[in-house]
Amino acid sequence: MAINSFSQTNVGEGNIKFKKRVLLSNLQDPWDIVYGPDNNLWITEAKGYTVSRIDIASGKKKIVLDLNSERSFSGKPWPQGGLMGMALHPQILTGKPFVYLAYVYRFVEARPNFAGNYFQTKIVRYTWEKEKQSLSNPKVICDTIPGSNDHNGGRLHIANIEGKEYLFYAVGDMGAGQFDNGNRPNHSQDANYYEGKVLRFNTEEDIDNVPLDKWVPNSNPFKNAVWSLGHRNPQGLASATITGKKMLYSTEHGPYSDDEINLVEKGANYGHPLVIGYNDGNYDGLAASVSDRDSLPGKWNTTYPLIVREADNAARIGNSYRDPIKAFNPNDHGFLEGLFNAVAKNTGKPEWSSEAPSSLEVYTSDAIPGWKNSLLVPTLKSGRLIRLKLNNSGKGFGGAEESYFQAGNRLRDVAISPDGKKIYLITDRSSVTSGPTKEDPQGSSEKGAVIEYTYIGQ
Repeated sequence: MAINSFSQTNVGEGNIKFKKRVLLSNLQDPWDIVYGPDNNLWITEAKGYTVSRIDIASGKKKIVLDLNSERSFSGKPWPQGGLMGMALHPQILTGKPFVYLAYVYRFVEARPNFAGNYFQTKIVRYTWEKEKQSLSNPKVICDTIPGSNDHNGGRLHIANIEGKEYLFYAVGDMGAGQFDNGNRPNHSQDANYYEGKVLRFNTEEDIDNVPLDKWVPNSNPFKNAVWSLGHRNPQGLASATITGKKMLYSTEHGPYSDDEINLVEKGANYGHPLVIGYNDGNYDGLAASVSDRDSLPGKWNTTYPLIVREADNAARIGNSYRDPIKAFNPNDHGFLEGLFNAVAKNTGKPEWSSEAPSSLEVYTSDAIPGWKNSLLVPTLKSGRLIRLKLNNSGKGFGGAEESYFQAGNRLRDVAISPDGKKIYLITDRSSVTSGPTKEDPQGSSEKGAVIEYTYIGQ
């Protein structure tokens, strides 16, 4: 439904003023938003299984692809997400009219005794037909990515890494080891599995003989699509050139603390489920998560391994281990142990501080003073847009964390106009999440919406 409602408000820190406009609302859980080189907004709807273009001036939406016939399930169990990530080729209007999509397409089975809900996800490249205003000619890049009702990850991003444009995809650990997937094995540390990884694919086929191998770069570190490992639920990917070097960043959901921002590097290991957040020992004697299902194995009723000492695990991983460049809310050991006991015994409704970072963009414009080379992080739990200024190396941060646009919405993704003056956010329509909280207590004041914030000065 087109809204086009205007209000002028002073939001965020530093007395920065933005004009707010709601372009659309009541979408079927919009999941990805891209500001296209055609000056339209492109969005995916996770529950609606459609790809649309939105005319920015009028707020009118036109569906360019309906994928409902491509999924083999209709109700419960529903995967986390559904139709998720989207990436437009940078040359979509100049000879490479390609749009890349990631979506769960098949329900496989629900295994008993909390062993998990198994789905399959695929990445497909479509061709944009400008005259017909539609996407066609699907080419499967990979159709063997595991899926779940929890921790599917799902973000797609094209980045020029190693001198060529590649397609990166973030995959979660399937929630393996917690709650309804408490008895599902976790493969985040095994490079032979695509669970808990960042994957890298070609944007166009190479000359390999096997069809699907044509999409896997021969220079990948593990001779498959795996680029990095040890991830929990990475839902944000973004890249930028900082002081002449291409950087790839990700955001990642932590369990009961330590949501992460990572600098994603070739062959690097980010620790999950052996090191949570920083290698600081706060999870010593615990596990990556806990369950109230007392029929499951392990001290904390989970297939996650017991973390005796994070430092020992990091040492065993070796030189490939990487700390996050930022961990939000690294709760201390005493708090975590008390919370784990409460969850395991199913006593009360536990609460903890976290952000649930859902996506990521790098702000590279000079339009808003002081914002150049900042990471913009939309969040689900706190419902705010976080700005973090990168330092000169791009490997850390300088300055204080800033907060914008907090209005009780679960912010799913962010896009930035080419001139840097407009920021677009999409919000969840539903507020259900996994785990003992089950539902975000804030709800959502603007459900399934596309919201435009235009910078108008300080």
